[in-house]
Amino acid sequence: MVTDDRPDAPVTSPSIILLTLARRIETELNAALSPLDLTVSRLGLLGHIAGVPGVSFSDLARMSGTTVQSVHAAVKTLAGAGLVRDNTARAGSASAIEVTPEGARLLKAAKEAVSGVDERLFGPDADPIQRQIADAVRAAFSGGDPA
Repeated sequence: MVTDDRPDAPVTSPSIILLTLARRIETELNAALSPLDLTVSRLGLLGHIAGVPGVSFSDLARMSGTTVQSVHAAVKTLAGAGLVRDNTARAGSASAIEVTPEGARLLKAAKEAVSGVDERLFGPDADPIQRQIADAVRAAFSGGDPA
């Protein structure tokens, strides 16, 4: 009698599949952003600051799902690199963080790097299943039906 020693069927859990794909995307994005001295995390923070001029540290923490202390440290790093500035009038007043012209230039370059990753992972030459996932994501966030 022959026994079947093969593992069970492949995982079809949407959570596991999406987590696996998300890790691959993050790895690809970090590699593409590395020449710009950015990470996915730093890009996200910079994007939030650009999207909400005058944003506070508290709002940034809420938007990025992290602590105010972590945001302070990250913004300090971005400011040290000349990418953002804090227009706080005086100590103790609310912060008004904004992207500098250099930060805006970097965001534009990062957008091009992200587009390249999107093209590789979800473009016409990508795995058909990944293209379907991208179509569903675009439809979900545009209000349309998945194609």
